[in-house]
Amino acid sequence: MDVSSENKQRILSKYKFHDVAIEELRKIHLVYPDMQLLTGTYTFTDGTQKDLLKLIGNLPVTYDGRSYNFPILLWLMDSFPFTPPICMLRPTSAMVIREGRHVDAQGRIYLPGLHNWDHPKTNVVSLLAEMSSEFQQEAPLSSKASGDEDPQKLLASISSLQKEGGVRHHDEPVNKVSVIGGGDLGMATVMSILAKGMVDKLVFIDVAESSTKGGSGDLEMFSLPKVEVSKDLSASAGSRVVVVTANAWSDEQSYVSVVQTNVDMYRGIIPTLARHSPNAVMLIASQPVDIMTHVAWRQSGLPPTHVIGAGCNLDSERLCQALDINLNIHKRAWVLGEQSGSKVAVMSNVGIGSSQASQRMQIAPSSSASKPLLERALDMTKNRGQRSWSVGLSLADITHTVLRDRNKVHSISTLAQGWGGVVSEVFLSLPCLLGSKGSMRLAGTSLGTEDHATLQTSASDLSNLMAKLRL
Repeated sequence: MDVSSENKQRILSKYKFHDVAIEELRKIHLVYPDMQLLTGTYTFTDGTQKDLLKLIGNLPVTYDGRSYNFPILLWLMDSFPFTPPICMLRPTSAMVIREGRHVDAQGRIYLPGLHNWDHPKTNVVSLLAEMSSEFQQEAPLSSKASGDEDPQKLLASISSLQKEGGVRHHDEPVNKVSVIGGGDLGMATVMSILAKGMVDKLVFIDVAESSTKGGSGDLEMFSLPKVEVSKDLSASAGSRVVVVTANAWSDEQSYVSVVQTNVDMYRGIIPTLARHSPNAVMLIASQPVDIMTHVAWRQSGLPPTHVIGAGCNLDSERLCQALDINLNIHKRAWVLGEQSGSKVAVMSNVGIGSSQASQRMQIAPSSSASKPLLERALDMTKNRGQRSWSVGLSLADITHTVLRDRNKVHSISTLAQGWGGVVSEVFLSLPCLLGSKGSMRLAGTSLGTEDHATLQTSASDLSNLMAKLRL
């Protein structure tokens, strides 16, 4: 793995890797000289692709008294080494993946070192050592069985026979949702999702570390159809949507210390939730929502399209109602930016009744005609507040969009880097096309000078707060 001279310049110019990343690659080469640094195209779970660097090689492991070389692949994100690599097995045609605690059926590797990544305390060298140690206990690959029957197909057919209901097609997903965190918001979310009538199973998990715990006991006592109450995060396994409402507010004096308490709580739950439901959309409602969505993304290892926050969805729905009912303006509109007093309203350039597909909805550029209308509509929504039941209804609406693959545009907290001139890695509410495969931002638009400044100030404030937190 030569990361010097010409190759180093290629990496720095094409992939914008900084010196910290180059030094990290040098350290890897010293310990694992056979690892190769290559380029490739990574496909995220939502189908989008991105050119990334990758490390490939064989990991030496002693298993059951014998030495093996397990082929592995590490995809390096643009923010490496500050974010962990995506680790995969590379089975040959003669190998079959053995799904277990640290490996899923697709060969993706999950380890505590990945979920608790904290560079420079953690790095790829220590990660590979941990990987080797874990694979000594539970080998992730085995030789493919002889005969015509592919063991993977056999396991899949057995799995389909064992699914609840008996008649469900093996390709049809089970609409399972997990709500994490008790209290009023958790209960309101559970009831709202049930009222939508869209789930096959709903798991309500009361987190002991949360200050919003409670309520699950009553729900367990007055049992409801399709609802399982648990205190074990593993009960969330196989969820299509995981809604996190838990908060762990402390009596600390400073705002940073209070938020840090929530971050510390997340460290104990988010990686586990991601490991048990690696294909789920994770929906965050903990406060402050933009920060906690960012934290959840960093701690989960999931693609940013699969980690979203409730953000300004409720504000946006209220804005649309005010425009439609009170002002007779029949166009979609969204509130974007930080979930605080610093918000910006934008409008779609197509009417609600237009035959144009929602996938092609675009945000109309700011104009002198639309801005007064949007500001007036925003004023009409100011005194409504965000009560538990109203936020719960909003969370249920977002969940419904994912489960039904509606491809509806919601203003949700998402990775905003690169949108509207935002250069820092922050999460802000932006209009996103949402469906079963996650979220996709609508194209940016030209904001007015004042709105642009508001968005930039929010991005700067959030970036500064993130820098003070211990993730």
